[in-house]
Amino acid sequence: MRKSAIFFMFFSVVGFAQQDSQFTQYMYNTISINPAYAGSRGAMSIFGLYRTQWVGLDGAPETSSFSVNTPLNNSNLGIGVSLLNDKIGPTNENTLSADLSYTVPTSETFKLSFGIKATANLFNLDVNKLHPEDQGDPQFQDLNNKVTPNIGAGVYWHSDKAYIGLSVPNFIETNRYNDNDVAIFKDRINYYLIAGYVFDLDPYLKFKPAVLTKMVEGAPLQVDLSTNFMFNNKFVIGVTYRWSAALSAMAGFQITDGLYIGYAYDHETTRLSHYNSGSHEIFLRFEFLNNYSRITSPRFF
Repeated sequence: MRKSAIFFMFFSVVGFAQQDSQFTQYMYNTISINPAYAGSRGAMSIFGLYRTQWVGLDGAPETSSFSVNTPLNNSNLGIGVSLLNDKIGPTNENTLSADLSYTVPTSETFKLSFGIKATANLFNLDVNKLHPEDQGDPQFQDLNNKVTPNIGAGVYWHSDKAYIGLSVPNFIETNRYNDNDVAIFKDRINYYLIAGYVFDLDPYLKFKPAVLTKMVEGAPLQVDLSTNFMFNNKFVIGVTYRWSAALSAMAGFQITDGLYIGYAYDHETTRLSHYNSGSHEIFLRFEFLNNYSRITSPRFF
């Protein structure tokens, strides 16, 4: 019975619901979903994140992300590269992406960026981790190093205080795994809308509400609502509510002008909470700042 539960959990998660990797601290990892973000911080930014989801549940998602993005000097161009590893049950995916953005000013404070993303996905499936009754059944076969290309695009309108972005990281729907010519694991198109605004409550306190909306065929609309407070341009605390899914607590600290660390804990609000002890997410961001690209005050995004 337990083996069947693992089997159906895997296919319900990867086949129909969670498609792209899920991040609670999405406002710091925007490059993963919107290529127009590349170079928008005005400095070379190196980002690393680790997320373990639904701790205690066999085969639960585990994600590692690493990215570098930077503006190109004396131009309106920004570039970025990112590597993502996603493990869910018997699957192991590695995704390498390259991003290119072009930015034009729309006012004294706002800029509009356009971006394109080129992606190569390497997919592996170890069927034996599903514990099939018949190990030699031809319907259950390993899938090793299947490579699929993709392309995405996005727009990002932003200033030092506000942002709004719309993106589709992958335009091409691909079948990662087929059983008798029926797509069991199909990577569908994901649509993202993000927005946020920073309010200066006083010289030492900033407040930023933000929202992420994700839409994918065959899954409920996902909405993340978050609020963050920054104290003395150093310490950040906040909460996020993932609609009908999870409640999260976040904290971050600006260690130096260029180094920031963040952590988030998710508590599941669905029946799945009876089978796991929550999700953990931690990241580090380092930026190479100089006299030309120095950010005058830390940003939430």
